[in-house]
Amino acid sequence: MFNPGIWWIGYRMKRSGCPNSVLRRLHGTRRGGAIHIILGLDFPRRSELHRVVVPACVAGKSALPVPDATVPPLGQKKMASETTSNSSPAKDESAQAASPKKLGLFAMTLLVVSAMFGGGVFNIPQNMAQSAALGAILVAWLISGLGIFFLARSFQVLADIRPELTSGIYMYARAGFGKLAGFLIAWGYWLSVAFGNVGYAVLLMDALNYFFPPYFAGGNTWQATLASSAIIWGLCFLVMRGVKGASVLNNIGTVAKFVPVTLFLLVVLYFSFSRDLFTSDFWGNVSDQARQDKPLGGVIDQIKGTMLVTLWMYIGIESAVVMSDRADAATVSRATLLGYFLVTVLFVLVSILPFGVMSQGELAAMAPPSTAAILASLVGAWGEVMINIGVIIALLSSWLVWTLLVAQLPWACARDGTFPKIFAKTNKAGIASFSLVISTAIMQAAVVLVYFSNDAWNLMLSITGVVILPAYIGSAAFLWKVIWSGDYPADAKIGKISALSISLIATGFGLWLVYAAGVQFMLAGAVIYAIGLPVFYWARRSSAGSERAFTGVEALTAIALFLLAAAAVWMLITGQLPQVYSS
Repeated sequence: MFNPGIWWIGYRMKRSGCPNSVLRRLHGTRRGGAIHIILGLDFPRRSELHRVVVPACVAGKSALPVPDATVPPLGQKKMASETTSNSSPAKDESAQAASPKKLGLFAMTLLVVSAMFGGGVFNIPQNMAQSAALGAILVAWLISGLGIFFLARSFQVLADIRPELTSGIYMYARAGFGKLAGFLIAWGYWLSVAFGNVGYAVLLMDALNYFFPPYFAGGNTWQATLASSAIIWGLCFLVMRGVKGASVLNNIGTVAKFVPVTLFLLVVLYFSFSRDLFTSDFWGNVSDQARQDKPLGGVIDQIKGTMLVTLWMYIGIESAVVMSDRADAATVSRATLLGYFLVTVLFVLVSILPFGVMSQGELAAMAPPSTAAILASLVGAWGEVMINIGVIIALLSSWLVWTLLVAQLPWACARDGTFPKIFAKTNKAGIASFSLVISTAIMQAAVVLVYFSNDAWNLMLSITGVVILPAYIGSAAFLWKVIWSGDYPADAKIGKISALSISLIATGFGLWLVYAAGVQFMLAGAVIYAIGLPVFYWARRSSAGSERAFTGVEALTAIALFLLAAAAVWMLITGQLPQVYSS
């Protein structure tokens, strides 16, 4: 039956630029002469339609409310079980529990900051000075800062144009380059995060050893192994309780660890005005035995030597994208950029200000955490105590964030068959419980490995830091593929030309990092990828039915990867990868 009231509202919506698809659904909706279901939402009064839907159409279709999945499509009758009289409260509560709770901009921004702003920030002065002088360090941060900015912008554009691709660091590669590419990105990223968490354990034990020597010396004593294991499983059970509870603790920890870093910067800035050291050896070509300075080689070599340090510091820039099913696309986009700008300022200041109070040679010779030694030389022992407490807080906070992230990717992969389906199992709090337990078990095994062989762990940590590079390159490459194929939406917030420039610069930056890291590390990283191929085959055979596990191109890729891995193993055994061994 024709309803003139609905017709008049539809006419106004059409004049306001509302899409025809919305109007067709609007005219097909009625219940007792009043508008009841519009776009999957209940509007018992016509005034509610004017208040919510019409302004949304004026603002554009992206502003429309998200439909409720429990409401049937328009044109279909609601089942009797969905009526108010027959609805089950238990089912409603179950549905609410199953749906993931959303995180706001503040929580998501702190998640990004905490993922990047870990314990490593307290040792940046020594890490950077070990390979470069102040001038090269400034150039290195300029290159890395711009490259990571365009990478962050790539994530922002992708979150806008492809909001349905949650857990994007994996989904982007899969959507653009196939199931095997998506799996390899996810596999490498997953293991990088897992082993990186064990790195947090080692650093945390070193910080604790300052207060309880010598029980945790080196992070690989039996006391350190037991303490690390207890914390790993404790964080696992904490995350099992739900994202909201973990998010609150992360917010507290992130804010708390800013205190020692801020005080460090203020103290060093104050003392740097009274010393004339910033320009003493700006390009690293002066030899001064009194200050332990020595020539460091060409500027390009110095910059390349710092690239893995800057890459390690920025790992986590993608954390909002990985957790994108917990927030809307706009929140993911803003949190990524806010987190980037905040940590970049901190990283650069912590790197360069110490050159105002100490020479490059003195900074390079310091034991970790170097910020503690710097502050102790300026204000005494209390500064060293404060920094070590800050390291403990920073590590625990970042460790918590990465415990969240380490379970997210296998769960996302399992939902579409790229990982075995058992990884998709969740608990009542909506947490990927099986994925989290398996990830924790892998971390536990790595902790035991650290106890027996510290050198093996250092080798593994260096390789896994490089293995994350394909995840970044794949995401940026997916964006330019979307543009090149003509699928880039005309109404996107970022124009096509700008988006293309962003993606190409981000991809080029990723390839530059591969060059700076060296072919040796990439060959060794191929071993980690090759180990995952049987898991991919198992997942495909169990979920794809009669479909082939590998396409023709994927089979050739797998064979090439196995050959590279075999070559890398042989070169490691015969000592032909000296840069990897020396790490």
